[in-house]
Amino acid sequence: MKIPPRLQPLVEDGLVDDVLSQLMSGKEASVYVVRSGGKICCAKVYKEIDQRSFKKAVTYREGRKVRNSRRARAMEKGSKFGRDEQEKVWQQAEVDALSLLLKADVRAPIPYGCFDGVLLMELITDADGAVAPRLNDITLTKEQALRDHALMIKYIKRMLCIGLIHGDLSEFNVLVDGQGPVIIDLPQAVDASANNNAKWMFERDVNNMANYYGRYAPELLETQYGKEMWALFQAGTLIPETELTGVYIESEIDADIDGLMAEINAVMAEAELRRARFMDEINEDEGE
Repeated sequence: MKIPPRLQPLVEDGLVDDVLSQLMSGKEASVYVVRSGGKICCAKVYKEIDQRSFKKAVTYREGRKVRNSRRARAMEKGSKFGRDEQEKVWQQAEVDALSLLLKADVRAPIPYGCFDGVLLMELITDADGAVAPRLNDITLTKEQALRDHALMIKYIKRMLCIGLIHGDLSEFNVLVDGQGPVIIDLPQAVDASANNNAKWMFERDVNNMANYYGRYAPELLETQYGKEMWALFQAGTLIPETELTGVYIESEIDADIDGLMAEINAVMAEAELRRARFMDEINEDEGE
């Protein structure tokens, strides 16, 4: 196929031997099947910030640390340099998250490196060598649903134990090969201890999994793994070996605090979005 412009520099530098096909085009990136070093792998080409449709990115970035003070100040001001640096941080976040998942024994593609906005990583395939389907594209038996949901809860628990939340986990961000589910798409990964929205993002991820697998095993719809894990995480007692029950009894005090924090977080998130829009307007005025 014709080499996409964003992949041309990698071909010229010898990082990519050949572009074989386009795998998908999503809200934040396009993914291609490529040959690199004689091996078939994926090339995820991140879209420019003005072409992405991923909403509320600023909410997900909250709590991410930037060591270089000059870069941090530029990103805070929203200058062109700052926005370029923010893009690099956004892209590097996925490489870092994938590396952390693999160390935590969570199934995810192996990252090979990010080069000029292109992430090279392992291609997940099925038993026949074809590209592995997304969870949304397959049909499960009740037994498969129960087994794979248990695996996903184990992976989510291991992620939370290292302070990481996917933030956008759904049946569209999970591949399925012969060994079960594989988690993908992590540029928006959230720091569980530093992001004010971490709790509801985490519970949403867990509930998305329960709702999907619950189509095949309805008893999963009644589970409360998200609340159970978060309570243990906050108490500092969650470890990878923790045996979960899926049961959580919420006291009236807990409910009141959760409701208040949800309102506070919603207000803070909206304020941050307004600030981001304001900075975008200033940058556009400066560019005219």
